[in-house]
Amino acid sequence: MSKLVPAIRSGDVLMPAIGFGTWQLENGTAVPLVEKALEVGYRHIDTAQIYGNEQDVGAAIRNSGIKRDELFVTTKVWIDQFADGDLQRSTEISLEKLGLDHVDLLLLHWPKPDVPLAETLGALNEVRAKGWTRAIGLSNFPSAQLEEAAKLSDAPIATDQVEYHPYLSLKTLKAKADELGVSITAWSPLAQGKVAQEPLLIEIGRAHGKTPGQVTLRWIIQQGIIAIPRTSNPKRVEENFDILDFELSEKEMAEIHGLARPDGRIGDWLDKAYRWDAA
Repeated sequence: MSKLVPAIRSGDVLMPAIGFGTWQLENGTAVPLVEKALEVGYRHIDTAQIYGNEQDVGAAIRNSGIKRDELFVTTKVWIDQFADGDLQRSTEISLEKLGLDHVDLLLLHWPKPDVPLAETLGALNEVRAKGWTRAIGLSNFPSAQLEEAAKLSDAPIATDQVEYHPYLSLKTLKAKADELGVSITAWSPLAQGKVAQEPLLIEIGRAHGKTPGQVTLRWIIQQGIIAIPRTSNPKRVEENFDILDFELSEKEMAEIHGLARPDGRIGDWLDKAYRWDAA
């Protein structure tokens, strides 16, 4: 793990607070970008079965020459593999594609009512017991489902990876996660580029000699939330990592929180059986 990056306690593991996301990096494009991220100093790499790039991520890790115990690798099980047996087999396939004997974190990608959560959590715990992952967690689980999963799981739920950026409030989910000892990981932390045009973030950025994106990522990790920005621009890979040499004031943090709005969500793909937390 890079010594400069703060680590956040997530269940029974420590996660680097800034990671590199690989969503939409397909057809080999993940290889040079993950290599660049590792060269810059990222030690937390996030992928998923549905991204179709686990093999490319694994190739980039091997090409980097970085020792395995210095890396934190996350992948996610897709919803069609949530049944007992399917989940275990899909994890073996993910490890084969990554070229690793274990990942550091294995997540359920979305809640799925077709398979009982108890069955899926049982399979996920079995994978951890086999040593195929150091920790287990969730992605896109609202607070009620997060609490249910925590009760059903023998092992700690390390994190809940959800959409989070200045246009969303996570008060309800964050409170529940804090109560359960679960960290939050933010996907689309830059609101898919929207923060770049936000006047408040531009103004705060000028005061610190930083871009609106860097201000946003700093705002996230100062809350004790993990950020995994994704970019296809090599210059942005470095820029997004360069957030460790400044700090936002309490006033600036509060002002950015004030940007949250009811219609701020970008991705609304949650199964109709569930509802997002209102705030």
